[in-house]
Amino acid sequence: MSDIKDRLAKVEELISDEKFLTNKGVANEVGIHIFQYDPKDEITVRSFFEELSQSAGKPFRFVECDLFEIFLQICDEKHLTKNIEKTEEKRGKDYLLTNIHKAVPVELYVKKMQYEPHEQGDILLITGVGKVYPFMRSHTVLNNIQHMFSDIPVIMLYPGSYDGQSLKLFSKFTDDNYYRAFNLI
Repeated sequence: MSDIKDRLAKVEELISDEKFLTNKGVANEVGIHIFQYDPKDEITVRSFFEELSQSAGKPFRFVECDLFEIFLQICDEKHLTKNIEKTEEKRGKDYLLTNIHKAVPVELYVKKMQYEPHEQGDILLITGVGKVYPFMRSHTVLNNIQHMFSDIPVIMLYPGSYDGQSLKLFSKFTDDNYYRAFNLI
């Protein structure tokens, strides 16, 4: 059995635990967890979490927020989508990226992620981290949601590495440091 399958096999037991679901962590820290994995395992990880979310009779319920889908919704709402390709061709990718960051700030992502009420057993599952890069960085999202989801656990599926301090997308692009998350497995 491969390393990823061994790690995934531990996930269901961990997230079914009442202590995890009530978000009672070490020293009452915010329950933000990173499930890091090799990007080559994307399909395996995605399939596992999709199957798990569709399983009946579990003590948990995933509330999925795909950052890339949120990005596309915001771009559509702001009527940016049809101009992205033209803008990049005319002005270049650096210009486009700067202007996308201005037009689609983290606050808009956070607004789309919010929901009420949080139910016992809810787990916020953040996906699409690799797809939304470089338009949004994972540490920025985590910094801005921690106060909104302090009563439920958060799991970010992260195609890269996290050493307890630094996020490294695709094990290549270093993100800013983020110290408040725990490795899920």
